[in-house]
Amino acid sequence: MENRQAAAAPAGSTVPRMRPVTFGDIRASLKDGWSDFTAYPLYGLAFGAVYAAGGLLILYVVTRIGAPWMIIPLAIGFPLIAPFIAVGLYEISRRRAAGEPVTSAAVFAHVFHQRERQLGWMAFVVLFVFWIWIYQVRLLLALFLGFKSFSSFAAFLHVIASTPEGWGFLFVGTLVGAGLATALFSITVIAMPMLMERDVDFISAMIASVGTVVRSPAPMLGFGLLVGGLTLVALVPVFLGLLVVLPVLGHATWRLYGRITGDPAG
Repeated sequence: MENRQAAAAPAGSTVPRMRPVTFGDIRASLKDGWSDFTAYPLYGLAFGAVYAAGGLLILYVVTRIGAPWMIIPLAIGFPLIAPFIAVGLYEISRRRAAGEPVTSAAVFAHVFHQRERQLGWMAFVVLFVFWIWIYQVRLLLALFLGFKSFSSFAAFLHVIASTPEGWGFLFVGTLVGAGLATALFSITVIAMPMLMERDVDFISAMIASVGTVVRSPAPMLGFGLLVGGLTLVALVPVFLGLLVVLPVLGHATWRLYGRITGDPAG
């Protein structure tokens, strides 16, 4: 009963006042994120395992359908949906900072409760951006490489790394991907924890998130680059790095949100 009452009573129905972000806030949030992960590692590993398993499933599917080259865009785009699993990580950090007990029943009940909140609408936004990412990869492949089929992942890498067409595909694809990633990071980095904590609409949350990035571009975009870089590194060992990287970043994002809103439980 206590968990249901807590879930049904968000911190507020208005967008909180957001203060500027400093590099010190980023460092402190990452430190706190690591502390949250090491305090409750089994939860973090469980949530991270969802992504590792999803990545391995993607690898299996693209291999089975004879499109191994798709592993790169799918693997890069797959972590875009990380904020939804991160809801459980946010709740762990919130409870730990507030001195509340962290139990599996409370955490998973909170995650399940989000189906009634505005996070569902954010899912459409994130999945739409993911769809654009996959579509533009296929479009660029057609423009630069024609409609070639690659017999193996190694053959695809050879074309990308050794031909002018492959270099063009890689250059333009990187620019477009960076633009999409920056846009998605800007509209979700603060919006996701805000929608979990407060009873606000997803449009207001996205505006507040973008506003935070605009007010503090260097620290926030630096955090975004760190998130992107660590995620890419975590993909290399057959997605297993996601077991640790994504939970730590999820905890750190909640801690950063708490600092931005001045919430002592953040």
